[in-house]
Amino acid sequence: MKEKARIMDEKAMIRAVTRISHEIIEKNKGIDNVVLIGIKTRGVPIANEIGRRINAIEGKQIQVGEIDITLYRDDLSKCELDPVINGSKVEFDINNKIVVLVDDVLYTGRTVRAAMDALVDIGRPKAIQLAVLIDRGHRELPIRADYVGKNVPTSKDEIVSVNVYEIDGQNYVSINEK
Repeated sequence: MKEKARIMDEKAMIRAVTRISHEIIEKNKGIDNVVLIGIKTRGVPIANEIGRRINAIEGKQIQVGEIDITLYRDDLSKCELDPVINGSKVEFDINNKIVVLVDDVLYTGRTVRAAMDALVDIGRPKAIQLAVLIDRGHRELPIRADYVGKNVPTSKDEIVSVNVYEIDGQNYVSINEK
């Protein structure tokens, strides 16, 4: 995979996450009934960072969980015969809460649909909102993000790669050729 362009460096990612954090607080008039759930894999460290930013801004802790959508994917039959299941970790009640799902890239909308299916198996949230670092377009389902770090028009022949320190050893976003 050949890198075409870096579209966000670490500082730009921090600014985007900080802005998303402020928008979550503002839209929900605080965080009293709000929880964050990161979609595995790279949505989890982004959700944790949003949680740290919200804590710094509001002076109180917001609960953060993680959700594994492996068994909810609509392309599971096309994937490996033995899918790797990393497990969800939501150690708090989501019933009647505003759940902000967090992911790295919004593309077709299928990952988010799978995450919503997984979420309603855990409980019944009051509302589900979506925060993404990158919205690259090309939706196949009627899903849109409530909070977007950066809109990036792409072709279907390109791949948007979000690199996070916890997984990749550095923070940046790039567009790559397939």
